Amino acid sequence: MDSANDSLVVLKEFDNLMMAEIAKSMLESAGIYCTLYDECMSALYQPMAIPVRLMVRAEDVEAADSILENR
Repeated sequence: MDSANDSLVVLKEFDNLMMAEIAKSMLESAGIYCTLYDECMSALYQPMAIPVRLMVRAEDVEAADSILENR
């Protein structure tokens, strides 16, 4: 794992890849590093079988959560 991903935590889980991508875009626009885990798995299995996980740095959780809650 590279240093950018060392302290990533799950901020939110989505059963819809498009909604996960929108949330990721919102956070990136605010300057918060984030990435999606399991985005390809959601295409292989039925919805909600494997959720798409939006990951952020542990120190950005509060700010990221605030951005998504106040959209």
